[in-house]
Amino acid sequence: MEGEQKRKVILSGMQPTGGLHIGHLTGALRNWVEFQSEFECYYTIVDLHAITVRQEPAKLRQWTLDLAATFIAAGINPEQAHIFVQSHVPEHTQLAWVLNCFTGMGECSRMTQFKDKSQKYPENVNVGLFAYPVLMAADILLYQADLIPVGADQKQHLELTRNLAERFNNLYSPTFKVPEPYIPKIGAKIMNLQNPTKKMSKTDEAQLGVLYLTDTPEQIKNKINRAVTDSGSEIKFSDTKPGISNLITLYHIATGKSIEQIEQEFAGRGYGEFKKAVGEALVEFLEPFRNRYKELRAEEGYLFDVLRKGAEQARVVAQKTLRKVYKKIGFVML
Repeated sequence: MEGEQKRKVILSGMQPTGGLHIGHLTGALRNWVEFQSEFECYYTIVDLHAITVRQEPAKLRQWTLDLAATFIAAGINPEQAHIFVQSHVPEHTQLAWVLNCFTGMGECSRMTQFKDKSQKYPENVNVGLFAYPVLMAADILLYQADLIPVGADQKQHLELTRNLAERFNNLYSPTFKVPEPYIPKIGAKIMNLQNPTKKMSKTDEAQLGVLYLTDTPEQIKNKINRAVTDSGSEIKFSDTKPGISNLITLYHIATGKSIEQIEQEFAGRGYGEFKKAVGEALVEFLEPFRNRYKELRAEEGYLFDVLRKGAEQARVVAQKTLRKVYKKIGFVML
């Protein structure tokens, strides 16, 4: 409607590099679901970013569709938010090349993630890994995003994005919105079930420590039953009891009960009984997601339709921004 105030734009993405775990649901996807009623949301599956590390083609394709189904099963509505695959919108790489030409070597070499991944994958320190933050800047600036949800590991990248936007705007004329960081509600921190001093990660080699959203009830119960606990037998949330504190956190997520209520409920009861209750509560909590995910994953035609529509919607905005950029830097426009 004319005169209606435009909603602010928020953009976020995830890499299709394996299954998501319960921390992704409580830490990110729940926030994404809330955002869609307030913001114009672009949620992208960043497959271009994923290939800075070698990927098996069949798995990359599978994980991309898995992620699309996960987004929707978690509550993201394709009628409210734009869900698309990054490589389906070629403007991402087109703008990234332009921005590469405005980025200093030192700016990319200072990035913590580049240093970390270079050490982790010394046999494959590629140019894509080096220029990864510039592609991320293109992802954001293409959609004139107002707000970017950021965790501690992405603050550097957003700062580079802001610098590039301001640099281009100053050299030419206002072209890009300079995005602001958005600090979403922090979900409960979920630790690895086998190493409760380390955050749960989908790239962990020890799969027994990761509670995947698509795990079967039997797998969930088995992982909880075999979770590392602490000395003693008291069910108490404490820094000195990371294993049992992690299980209390999971029970809190699954039931909505407060930490105090949980401690009272299991006062005087043993770890075995508590683990059984945690496993059953998590099975019940994740069942609606799992059922919806299975339905969606079996309907690949529907997922392709969602992704096709999302890419078409994204390209309308992306093309507009790219044409503006091309015109300003002097490319001949047809």
